[in-house]
Amino acid sequence: MLSLLRSSRLIFSLVSTTLIIGITGCPQSVSLSGSEIVEPQSAQSNVSPAAANRAATDVQALVSLGPRVAGTPVMDQASAYLIEEYRKAGYATKIQPFSYSKVEDQGSNLIVERTTITGRALNGSEAGNLSASLVAIPNVGQISDFEQVNVRGAIAIVERGEIRFSEKATNAAAAGAVGLIIVNNAPGDFSGSLGDGFDIPVLSLSQEQGRPLLKQAEREQLEITLNVNITERTVTGRNIIAHLAGVDQPSILVGGHYDSVQGSPGANDNASGTAVVLEMARNLANTPLAQQVWFVAFDGEEDGLHGSRAFVREADSQFLSNLKGMLNFDMVGINSALQASGTPTLTALVGTLDQPVSTVEGGIGGSDHVPFASADVPVLFFNRGQDANYHTPNDLQVEADLLNETTQIGLDVIRQVLGSR
Repeated sequence: MLSLLRSSRLIFSLVSTTLIIGITGCPQSVSLSGSEIVEPQSAQSNVSPAAANRAATDVQALVSLGPRVAGTPVMDQASAYLIEEYRKAGYATKIQPFSYSKVEDQGSNLIVERTTITGRALNGSEAGNLSASLVAIPNVGQISDFEQVNVRGAIAIVERGEIRFSEKATNAAAAGAVGLIIVNNAPGDFSGSLGDGFDIPVLSLSQEQGRPLLKQAEREQLEITLNVNITERTVTGRNIIAHLAGVDQPSILVGGHYDSVQGSPGANDNASGTAVVLEMARNLANTPLAQQVWFVAFDGEEDGLHGSRAFVREADSQFLSNLKGMLNFDMVGINSALQASGTPTLTALVGTLDQPVSTVEGGIGGSDHVPFASADVPVLFFNRGQDANYHTPNDLQVEADLLNETTQIGLDVIRQVLGSR
């Protein structure tokens, strides 16, 4: 479960030619250096989301490629598929490349009583090889949880869940821990990101290996050695931006990330959101509302929201301030209850809909809407909660009816925000 330049112009650093566009209210056109533009075909007729299960077909097409890890050849295939589908629907597309440093695990583990347990370094972790006492953190690692124990100079171990990995790591470091181990709260291993680099090594463990260790640390004092062995490499990601020709200043931006984690085909996380955004674009293509919307498939979300951060970082301040909302769809193909969270004004609007969606108070989550919220853009985050196959090789299926339901709710929100019934 994904950030255009700070002047009076909107500029993308894209790939391979030059395009001139203008911004509403901005008297000058600008040059887009190195852009790759795919011109649209004539738009198809507007078809309801239920027709031909198009969104489910899109999910299947993306899943069939295998894990969609940012910076890999598979992402070239995934982006080519999305570009072609948006082109068929009548949209021009732009590729927005961006680069970032990614941590790769070179064999991380911990040693307990001469037994070696293999784990995975979280992206953004500090490298480290250290020995210290292991201290079990109650609950999920809130600040108040760390206040119940003394972890100064120790390695903390805590269960995954409820709050983001970065919050657990921040709280651990603030409490004086020299390392952190996060234990999966579901069977199997998991991968994850802390976002920006942290000053302590952070390792993930499977539930099968980690929970017994967590329970043992609750009962007795353990001395362990933590080895987080990582290297860094530069990754180039590709955001896919689609809009009708000439629409340079949208009122709404609709997005979802199309990358997945290593080893997971990412049907629900997040081919589901990618397909819903694409299906919303198809439904709007022949309506006046399409003149006010951009659609974005973000890359690099799983490594730390890099695609959305790049989008916001390179955005013209006027472009962002003219947005009435950013709608983000992430993991919307499994579980029955669709939830929406975000800016109070937009969540209140969701509450007026005669649709099966509930609003969640407090916090905005940890997906691609976050960089927009930080830039004072009103946001809505749509999500159906965790599923058992999250970040595993079994993330292979979604429910077509839920994709169609989410599509209709998203379309209703767009109509409400833009004042059109």
